[in-house]
Amino acid sequence: MKVLVTGATGYIGGRLVPRLLEQGHEVRCMTRDWESLTLDPWRDQVEVVTADALEPESLGPALEGCDAAYFLIHAMKGSPKRFAEEGRRAAANFRDAADAAEVGRIIYLGGLGAEDDELSEHLSSRQEVGRVLAMGSTPVTELRAAVIIGSGSMSFEMVRHLTEVLPVMMTPRWVETRCQPIAVRDVLETLTSVLDDPDPANKIYDIGGPDILTYHDMMRIYADVAGLRKRMVIPLPVFSASLSAPFVGLVTPLPVNVARPLIESVLNDVVVRRPSPPGFAPDTLLPYREALDRALYSVSRADVETRWSDALTSPAAPLPGDPAWSGALMQTDQRVADSTARAEDLFWAVTRIGGDVGYYSMNWAWTIRGWIDQIIGGVGLRRGRRHPEDLRPGESLDFFRVAEIEPHLGRLLLQAEMKVPGTAWLEWSAEPVEGGGSRLTQTAWFVPRGLLGRLYWWVLLPFHAPIWRHMVHRMARTAERRPDLAGS
Repeated sequence: MKVLVTGATGYIGGRLVPRLLEQGHEVRCMTRDWESLTLDPWRDQVEVVTADALEPESLGPALEGCDAAYFLIHAMKGSPKRFAEEGRRAAANFRDAADAAEVGRIIYLGGLGAEDDELSEHLSSRQEVGRVLAMGSTPVTELRAAVIIGSGSMSFEMVRHLTEVLPVMMTPRWVETRCQPIAVRDVLETLTSVLDDPDPANKIYDIGGPDILTYHDMMRIYADVAGLRKRMVIPLPVFSASLSAPFVGLVTPLPVNVARPLIESVLNDVVVRRPSPPGFAPDTLLPYREALDRALYSVSRADVETRWSDALTSPAAPLPGDPAWSGALMQTDQRVADSTARAEDLFWAVTRIGGDVGYYSMNWAWTIRGWIDQIIGGVGLRRGRRHPEDLRPGESLDFFRVAEIEPHLGRLLLQAEMKVPGTAWLEWSAEPVEGGGSRLTQTAWFVPRGLLGRLYWWVLLPFHAPIWRHMVHRMARTAERRPDLAGS
């Protein structure tokens, strides 16, 4: 079939595309930023169209000629009312465009939860999106899942960090809420299977693994699978969901604005009540313990296909050279270091930045900055890296995002996503020099916002300057030691 995949930069979409290709389907990926897919290993095998579900005029070309379309668009930023409203609009626009293009079916991955329960705003929004999609003439298959367990998934990372960081957990009531986790492998197999359903009609299926567990059970089992000491749990009935979100934001990679709707959702039991798709009954799927084991194995081998934090939840921000910044106050700090290494080795050293390697200079200061960022509601450093050396446009790297990467030019541009009064980037460019060796140019860019932004730049410059100076020179020295460090 010819299949449209929305959300191809997201956690599920990025894993679904290669599986559809393996099955012989012709895949078209819809994204708001086509450059975010340029380094995906399957990029040359798919057609990419630029479109936005909130801009209905852009959807016609994206859906034209498609036999089926996966609706994997899911916003969690902003207030619950805002992302619920955007979800409704996106679903209605997509539904109308699919009807006009005479698409054979829409497949939507929604949220598990009994409709007669008092669902959280997040879960209610997920189910409302399914209802809006089904109001058109295009048949909709809606799969409702709860906690998805896989390397890089939001739920896996939350359970993982809560359990690993806290040997003693003072827990709120929501840790006794029941859920039915499902392995990401089973989610992907279900999504591809329903594509071949011969009966084009509106259907809602619940999907979940064989285990019905509380979040307390999930953390206890994680500790066992990960080889950690038994965790002590102290129930605190007064520890509400609203208090939990900042706490989860401090301990896990999830920023507070993402943790809040997620925590509010875990107040609802989310277990399978409706029938599952044929061949995917819960007792035939991967148990929670085995799903954890597979996820940890992938993390240990740096074999993580996609991560929740890599999803582009907003259009790409302007870059330092864009007309949007023309005439704006732009503060810069540029450093240059020469190296006896080849330019390719110099760029290799640059692309190892962050994660376990760190920032080449005063890593303790970067750690403190990460803690401060988490305390004030930012993403902090806990997102880490998907892979120790490989980088792709659009993916997250600690509290940065890869804005641009051009390996053939030896250029990397990171945009800061920590809380700052302005917009900040770090850029590196590695090039060969005449007579042998190479040169690394490092530039820090900052567009301040208001008086506070200007004070931020000048007050912190005496602290930033030595960090940036040492960083560029240590990258140059590391490149010269590549034969000893490769693979470490």
